[in-house]
Amino acid sequence: MTSLKTYSLLLFDLDHTLWDFENNSRETLEVLFGKYDLENKGIAGFKHFFEIFSRINMQLWDFHDRNLIGQEVIRLQRFNKVFSAAGLEDYPLSLLFSDEYHLELPKRKNLLPYAIETLDYLHVKYPMVIVTNGFNEMQQTKMHSSGINHYFKSIVTSQRAGDKKPSKQIFDFTLEEAGHAHNSVIMIGDNLQTDIVGARMAGIDTVYFNPNSKPHSEEVTHEIKSLKELQVFL
Repeated sequence: MTSLKTYSLLLFDLDHTLWDFENNSRETLEVLFGKYDLENKGIAGFKHFFEIFSRINMQLWDFHDRNLIGQEVIRLQRFNKVFSAAGLEDYPLSLLFSDEYHLELPKRKNLLPYAIETLDYLHVKYPMVIVTNGFNEMQQTKMHSSGINHYFKSIVTSQRAGDKKPSKQIFDFTLEEAGHAHNSVIMIGDNLQTDIVGARMAGIDTVYFNPNSKPHSEEVTHEIKSLKELQVFL
């Protein structure tokens, strides 16, 4: 671990870092799977459906992060691809399903372990800002639903900043708006490319949240498996 440094502002990613996307998404999809009777439409059970969704969703967001597709492609094609891979061809139903997923998902409240305890500890010491590539309205609702909005000075989305992580522009926008220098800020996130490489290229220190200890070769300022570890050096 590097020597301790004083920071004036903390930047946090939201999905998979504080907000438990996996469990919230699973809960939402399971309800919609039953509501739209997908098993009787030819999809072999929810477990199979969720495995396909997880794989395709990860691929699409990776394409988005690498500037290969826009957010509207995810909105319009994600569930069409999931349905098709699961054995159901029904594009109109996939759009209906997508609309309801986007409406219901952000209402879920699950946070990752130690999120509240850690935010309680940090917010009395630092101003904090969320920096996210997610959809504007969805990310705002997630924070209100899970009860963490009051910890943060603001939320910067890629839509609002005019560019997305890992671009330097979203970090520059965030720090100009917050009134902090790059060398006095640290970014906490789970995505090596968007959060860690992006922040590092912008001259910002990093905390890589790596709960599953995935091997990597990126340069990070700190690496943690649990959010509570932030209390050791912040």
